[in-house]
Amino acid sequence: MDATVSTGTEDSVWGGGNKPLGASYGKMMMWFFIMSDALTFSGFLVAYGFSRFKFIELWPIADEVFTHVPFFHGNYPMYYVAFMTFILIMSSVTMVLAVDAGHKMKQKSVILYMFLTIIGGAIFVGSQAWEWATFIKGDFGALETNSGRILQFVDAETGERAALADFAKTLPEERVKHVASEGIWFQSEGYQTSYSLNEVVEGFKATPNILIRTEQLNEEGEKTLLDRKQSLAKILEANQVVEGANLVHNEYGHRLFADFFFFITGFHGFHVFSGVVINIIIFFNVILGTYQRRGHYEMVEKVGLYWHFVDLVWVFVFTFFYLV
Repeated sequence: MDATVSTGTEDSVWGGGNKPLGASYGKMMMWFFIMSDALTFSGFLVAYGFSRFKFIELWPIADEVFTHVPFFHGNYPMYYVAFMTFILIMSSVTMVLAVDAGHKMKQKSVILYMFLTIIGGAIFVGSQAWEWATFIKGDFGALETNSGRILQFVDAETGERAALADFAKTLPEERVKHVASEGIWFQSEGYQTSYSLNEVVEGFKATPNILIRTEQLNEEGEKTLLDRKQSLAKILEANQVVEGANLVHNEYGHRLFADFFFFITGFHGFHVFSGVVINIIIFFNVILGTYQRRGHYEMVEKVGLYWHFVDLVWVFVFTFFYLV
């Protein structure tokens, strides 16, 4: 005797058949990845926010840090970062066009728009690499006190930051020397610099138009500029020279600023680089006609979801790290 009872609902799972939400397995897995990765980036940004507001009076001003443009000398605050953002957003536009062309089974259009997306991603990754190199190298130099505070130098006549090379004196003193590709570097507590602390201090004393600016922000939200007498007293608290930024020292201000810069932009940059590699693989598959033979370009759509997510994350990073 057959005891099987048919309810007539075998093909109705969650009201969406065997494809919940009408999405394929591949799309569902991509969305799961995006949601989990969004939580990771959220953790980074929340930690950044807590740290920034805890040390808000010592936090570097982004407009004074990211002022460089390749092949140009001068002060261009946020110009290049804005350019990078524009390129990444435009690559999202070309990815949308690639997905749309795939829905219409237009192979040549998919090839064109995928190629433009890859170029945009490559420009962004290259720009991030250049930005990292510039941030690590630094261009002014500063002093660090025993308490970890950063002392920067300002030309009283122009009101602009002064580089150590503008006033540091070369002294015939004994010191540990390290031969680097760019010449002789000096070591202070394991940190290599172009000048010794004594050279900077003596050069500062001999240059009356140079003042010290501390990382402490005043009521106007600007770094505190000391007069000459205060500067001469403050420089005696310094214990080492700092040039550029790394995970331990940061000439621009609080070291946590550099730590979060490397971790957040580095983590995002790794995502963009991975996306470029994946896009290249998909691009060649499109050229070979793989998806044309399958009768759909769902793979382009799936990688497009990832690419849009990466672009959206950068909008938040750009807003919270560079603009706010």
